[in-house]
Amino acid sequence: MSPVPEHPSGAKEPKAKTVPPVRFGGIQPRKGEATRERILAIAEASVLAKGFGATSIDEVIAEAGLTKSGFFYHFRDKNELAREMLRRYVASDEAVFDAAFDRGRDLADDPLQAFLIGLKLLADVMHDLPSGHPGCLVASVCYQERLFDREVCEINRQAVERWNSRFLGYLQDIAAATPPREPVDLDDLAHMLSGVLEGGIILGKVLGKPDELERQILTFRLLVRALFSRP
Repeated sequence: MSPVPEHPSGAKEPKAKTVPPVRFGGIQPRKGEATRERILAIAEASVLAKGFGATSIDEVIAEAGLTKSGFFYHFRDKNELAREMLRRYVASDEAVFDAAFDRGRDLADDPLQAFLIGLKLLADVMHDLPSGHPGCLVASVCYQERLFDREVCEINRQAVERWNSRFLGYLQDIAAATPPREPVDLDDLAHMLSGVLEGGIILGKVLGKPDELERQILTFRLLVRALFSRP
């Protein structure tokens, strides 16, 4: 690992954009797996662009260059497509969180500094998206939950609960080492970060500001630093 400049507080600061790219294994997928992945990617792009209800199996089949039998070999129906698409999306999000916050812990022993570094790296990932974040599948499922079966909605709920639990764990480690300067419910603060991530995506799309999510993450970072920094 190359040396990292010391932060004025004594913690190590990374250079910008050092989060490694998210990769899902080094082995090339077999043909059937590659076809399945292509279907999921096409379906996700369509759902994020116009919603699940407006995304038809026929258009996914046409875009993927498949026959109907080829599609149904991989997915029994639209609900199974939705389940696997959501699982894939959530796994990708969690891989990004792992990369950013694990890197933060590698670079700083202090829980606060590690979390601040992780947030900065997460903001850098959002900065590198040329047209802003394409949208959130979790939000899409939430807004159109009547279109999905119970299992899809449950996958969605569990994903958000895992995010909240992850962020709460980081905050509890920080509070154990450095109590907050003002009374704060750590659960609420963890939920706030989930809200920042989801809300930043929505604000960026509505306002036409590709950097909105990055800015919201950095503003939350300032709040955490002010709340937990030693006097």
